[in-house]
Amino acid sequence: MDRELTDNEGYAELINNLKQKIQTAQNRAILSVNRELVILYWEIGKSILDKQEKEGWGTKIIDNLSMDLRKSFPDMKGFSVRNLKYMQKFAKTYSNFEIVQELLAQLTWYHNLTLMEKIQNFNERIWYLNKTIENGWSRNVLVHQIELKLYKRQVLEKKTTNFDLTLQKPQSDLAKEMLKDRYVFEFLTIDELAREKEIENQLTKHITKVLLELGAGFAFVGNQYHLEIAQNDYYIDLLFYHLKLRCYVAIELKTGDFKPEYAGKINFYLSVIDDVLKTKQDNPSIGILLCKTKNRIIAEYALRDMNKPIGVSEYKLIARIPDELKHILPTIEKLESELESGLKKVGTGNNMLPNKKMKV
Repeated sequence: MDRELTDNEGYAELINNLKQKIQTAQNRAILSVNRELVILYWEIGKSILDKQEKEGWGTKIIDNLSMDLRKSFPDMKGFSVRNLKYMQKFAKTYSNFEIVQELLAQLTWYHNLTLMEKIQNFNERIWYLNKTIENGWSRNVLVHQIELKLYKRQVLEKKTTNFDLTLQKPQSDLAKEMLKDRYVFEFLTIDELAREKEIENQLTKHITKVLLELGAGFAFVGNQYHLEIAQNDYYIDLLFYHLKLRCYVAIELKTGDFKPEYAGKINFYLSVIDDVLKTKQDNPSIGILLCKTKNRIIAEYALRDMNKPIGVSEYKLIARIPDELKHILPTIEKLESELESGLKKVGTGNNMLPNKKMKV
């Protein structure tokens, strides 16, 4: 009888639903504990600051507090002198408790320490904070993005596009936010003289790391995406679908300087994609030209009269790490593993769409 029960479809559905509910509750409990811990640390830091200000106490108070708190809570970690000083700095850095409640409490204490120690500009710190929440970055991935100056490349640097002329708001603003002026492919094991095909093959081989550099929302469709037009064959280097922009994104790689004729070619590809692949629910497709270098003035003239949304960006390959330094640095595989874990939590960024051929 018991065997018959466990083989029953209704029972299987019940046990799967219960497992899901338990797992969801466990995740909520973990998030709740983390939230309460961050808020507690802020309150401790604020109390220390208030007493020092009102009573004129010096730094010795932290030594005494550390000793007494560890004596009162021997099983609880986090009350070292060093960590209490971090709590004090945390409360001083974020005097507005609403920010702590609404944003900072969504991250772990170690994420918050990383942002506080590595980013001095408040607006930049809040930007990284929001991106970490949005993308589910681990602490190591966050550090990686900070070291690659993601904020500067995606927010501060001027971008070369015709999005304002070819897209309606807010799509044009979202597209500009998506684009980086420079892309850094530090994970490629090739040198600066590599050919376009070699770079493309490496990018496809390391597609998860490419998705990390491109940003959240990109889903890989295929490389050397085949277009047959009037019995002629054409191939798009890399084709993606952007889940947030709801549009296809075609990327063409160029190992040299930007040339005006590149804009005409990708404009042609976008016309075909919009005519054959794009559905009524999709927004206009976007093209990105990735060049080794670009002259901004020439690129802007080339894009001005194009009728499809196109951006021109540079890419950079990082020199290989000397063997004697490799053992002290986190591996790309470790960063990739943490990225995949974060993407599973947010449900975007590493989605794969089936590769299709288009024939016109």
